[in-house]
Amino acid sequence: MEVENNEWQVVVFFLGGQEFAISVDKTREILRWPGSRPIPESHPAMTGITSVRGEVMPLVDLRTYFGITPKVDLESSKVIIAEFNESKLGFVVDAVERIYGISPEELDSTLTNAVLGKSILYVIKRKDVNVLIPDYEAIIQSAAPAFDTTMSVDTARVAELAAPLGDLGRYRILVAEDSPLIRTQITDVLTAGGFVGITQVADGKEAWERLAMKGERFDLLITDVEMPRLDGITLVKQIRDHQELKRMPIIIYSSIMAQDVRLKISGAGADAHVTKPELPRMVEKVCRLLADSRQKQPALK
Repeated sequence: MEVENNEWQVVVFFLGGQEFAISVDKTREILRWPGSRPIPESHPAMTGITSVRGEVMPLVDLRTYFGITPKVDLESSKVIIAEFNESKLGFVVDAVERIYGISPEELDSTLTNAVLGKSILYVIKRKDVNVLIPDYEAIIQSAAPAFDTTMSVDTARVAELAAPLGDLGRYRILVAEDSPLIRTQITDVLTAGGFVGITQVADGKEAWERLAMKGERFDLLITDVEMPRLDGITLVKQIRDHQELKRMPIIIYSSIMAQDVRLKISGAGADAHVTKPELPRMVEKVCRLLADSRQKQPALK
């Protein structure tokens, strides 16, 4: 089972003297400083709210979030307008460099967590320069929690939906997600609902390799879209083309829901797609898809 190559397009920007990057798929536009109005009792990195062509959105200063001294004043800063879960917010940065195409071989995750902290997912190794890719979902949940929809799950409702499934211990769920925070949230909410057979992997390639293991079995896949080495859409297509795996229920769980991405998801063959961080809806989809699969395969063990 071979894995297709996966290239990312990223916007590289500066915070102080350090280069960072954000996916082009998350980026909507780059603006000069638009001004802002403060938000009482907000996170220190929450600069305030602004209005862009009549659309009100929060502004998060990434320099403050990472404790980096700015090299320009606020009025000379740039704002990257990004879209998550069909809503927009602005990331305040020193300057924007350009768009780069990067290959999976340039991504290094070995220094994250212990060395670079939980807010950094990858280091892009480009010649003599290291470019950092943050975990933007983690930043948003920390600095702009009101921006996210509720993530609380009604366990009684989960129990009601899971009732037709019988013993939840029999089901094995594979979660492919490069954000440790999101992986943990998915696992925690499924565990709270009574599911115990949950396997986490950090990207699509690792998910594909687990699916290919002899004697391995999974009843459902939850996958992000944007991941290194193998993206979620390509992963879904490869599963649907595989004789033994093609009927496995698949949920795409992603914060990137722009129209072009929606079209790609629709064409890939996933059974459902849910926007982050709508965990209650995701759990509901898990229960319904497993119930449908069980009806089609009554001998499921």
